[in-house]
Amino acid sequence: MNSLCRMSSCPFCEIVASLDAASPSASIVFEDQRAVGFLDRSPVFKGHVLVIPRQHVVTLSDLPTPAIGPFFERVQRITAAVEEGLGADGTFVAMNNIVSQSVAHLHVHIVPRRRKDGLRGFFWPRQKYASDAEADEYATRIAGALRDC
Repeated sequence: MNSLCRMSSCPFCEIVASLDAASPSASIVFEDQRAVGFLDRSPVFKGHVLVIPRQHVVTLSDLPTPAIGPFFERVQRITAAVEEGLGADGTFVAMNNIVSQSVAHLHVHIVPRRRKDGLRGFFWPRQKYASDAEADEYATRIAGALRDC
């Protein structure tokens, strides 16, 4: 399979290259011409999968628009497989862009979940807006940026 990853210093591109050489360096759960899914080496829970595009991009914003739908179709399919294959009650699906992104290659975490598994506030402490006006200000700023994109 022709690799789209060409970043020699990227550990995820190295996994793709190992597949192209028919010597996987990770526990692979899925691979095709667009994406690769493999077990996280430091899982939140056993069965935690990372899904990456074969193309080296750092963030979701860097993924070319035509690749977004096909990539997330694979994420959706692998999410269902994690739930069914592990008998999980559900999944936690997450992605970091730059902040808390341990590898600078776009990746989606699919973590199997069970009721009462103890995972609480995994990534984010919750906050409240001081007022409806403050919330409206944030919404206006984001909406304005969307008009500019």
